[in-house]
Amino acid sequence: MKKPSYVTDKALKTFINNALEEDIQDGDHSTLSTIPKELEQSAKLLVKHDCILAGVELAEIIFKTFDKNLKVETFIKDGEAAKVGDIAFIVTGSARSILSTERLVLNCMQRMSGIATLTHEWDSRLVGTKTKLLDTRKTTPNFRICEKWAVAIGGGTNHRYGLYDMIMLKDNHIDYNGSITNAVKMAKEYVKKTKKKLKIEVETRNLEEVQEAINAKVDRIMLDNMDVKTMKQAVKMINGSCESEASGGITRDMIKEIATTGVTYISVGALTHSAENIDLSLKAVK
Repeated sequence: MKKPSYVTDKALKTFINNALEEDIQDGDHSTLSTIPKELEQSAKLLVKHDCILAGVELAEIIFKTFDKNLKVETFIKDGEAAKVGDIAFIVTGSARSILSTERLVLNCMQRMSGIATLTHEWDSRLVGTKTKLLDTRKTTPNFRICEKWAVAIGGGTNHRYGLYDMIMLKDNHIDYNGSITNAVKMAKEYVKKTKKKLKIEVETRNLEEVQEAINAKVDRIMLDNMDVKTMKQAVKMINGSCESEASGGITRDMIKEIATTGVTYISVGALTHSAENIDLSLKAVK
């Protein structure tokens, strides 16, 4: 699948180099002391739990960043279903290079596959509706690129990537500022002054705030911790004048019912903060 726009060569290079530096520093001494420099071997990525596989493309990039001569033969692509016993790919080349990159590849793929699998489970409940599933910024520091990418691989839609690519006025912004009306006015003035192409979203906690956000003419209104009945009223009030987003305390069992309210998006922090890792291993090909 096509990489999301934030998965740039520069971002990947920074992430991979920092991760390798963290793990290897002055050398993988277990490998350097026991494995001959000229030895070449192969290893297979073994799937040990049914899942939606994610991180295959990243794994190849990690291998080739460390050693451009490593070769990867892929059998299961990102976003495809994998079952226990499946072999996702085989990497061939320097045994030292395979061993030194093994843990980084597994750490990324296990985490990403867990997120992609959970996202797929949630998103499948929205089939037949027009509502899209969003992630949030509830991600692991310095690992957001992988977690957001995994959501996309699993069929979800990425919310803003960070604080820089959208203006989201949450409850604290509004409480500190004084009102939705004034906060939005200032945000629009800021966008005009800086000439930045930024959409404005406002978090609302009740129908009075929803009406105030409608009057302020924002791009999206978040309906935070509202019950389904209140959400239906809010969506009816918005009446297509802007996008709407349900957020807060949402469970898988609720998601289909929430979609019936007509909200544009449902955002779920659990996709990234509560996904369980998928068991994968890199085994020598004998």
